[in-house]
Amino acid sequence: MTETARFNRPARLLHWTMAALILAMLLIGAAMVTSLADYSTLVALHRPLGILILLLAGLRLANRWRHAPPPLPANLPVWQRRAAHGSHILLYGLMLAMPLIGWAMLSAARYPVILAGPVVLPPILPPDPMLYAALRRLHTALAYGLFALILAHLAAALLHALIRRDGVFASMAPWRSRPAGTAAPPKRRSRSLESLIRSP
Repeated sequence: MTETARFNRPARLLHWTMAALILAMLLIGAAMVTSLADYSTLVALHRPLGILILLLAGLRLANRWRHAPPPLPANLPVWQRRAAHGSHILLYGLMLAMPLIGWAMLSAARYPVILAGPVVLPPILPPDPMLYAALRRLHTALAYGLFALILAHLAAALLHALIRRDGVFASMAPWRSRPAGTAAPPKRRSRSLESLIRSP
């Protein structure tokens, strides 16, 4: 993978923004289970963040459809190539499914999905306590799956960045790195004031 083979700027911005949001969502979800005192405050944060992740995931898919990602290195083993494609499909699926299941779960429980102030999303399922219980269990199970998938994604990123150094991590990094083996360009020496005065 060459230095120019990078994801475009919107893809990189969406990637790192969503990484921060998803990490925050997982931490808030874990705190909701363990903290009853702050439950209402955590829920008030959890709901709009979930809808924001859903919208950003849609934008990310649209950008990926319009701008193909850079190719993986040609020397990448077949199983790693398949694992990369499969994990990305799972990640996109969970980023879309988790907020939708949460929205459906709240709708089945007759809980409003408040985004900000008077902005409330309409229910997408009729009230049903049994359905709410089933969706709640599914939401929790998928959250654990998403956490495990993120850990695997992080491990793969570190593998490419620190061991293989094949440009895969650099293609999504927010900074532009120099190709391996190249030195930084020499700094230009500024001419002194005295030499400028003496020069014709």
